Amino acid sequence: MNWYIAKIVFQIISGEGNHTPQFDEQLRLINAGNERQAFEKASDIGLKSQERFINNHKQPVKWQFINVAEITLLNGLTDGTELYYTIQEPADAELYIKWANHKAALIGSSDHSFC
Repeated sequence: MNWYIAKIVFQIISGEGNHTPQFDEQLRLINAGNERQAFEKASDIGLKSQERFINNHKQPVKWQFINVAEITLLNGLTDGTELYYTIQEPADAELYIKWANHKAALIGSSDHSFC
């Protein structure tokens, strides 16, 4: 068996959907024999994770499974193993660096309530 990271994508629709489109991308750890099995397991998780509820504005909210957008094989689980990466190209590099440093400071502090 191998370990994979699967990116599962959901669309979040509130009320009639007359809002800025929202998508939730979740990274899930999957144990499977091959990439196809990992994709099938991740798809099953996505389908089972769909939900509907009423939000605090009394509107129906639907988390609709879209698909599995990525499957990545992990070559081993050891301390420091890279699990996932993304490259950012922000319009303001200085602002991005300040944001990253701010998040790190919050994680390093004893109060994690703002993370």
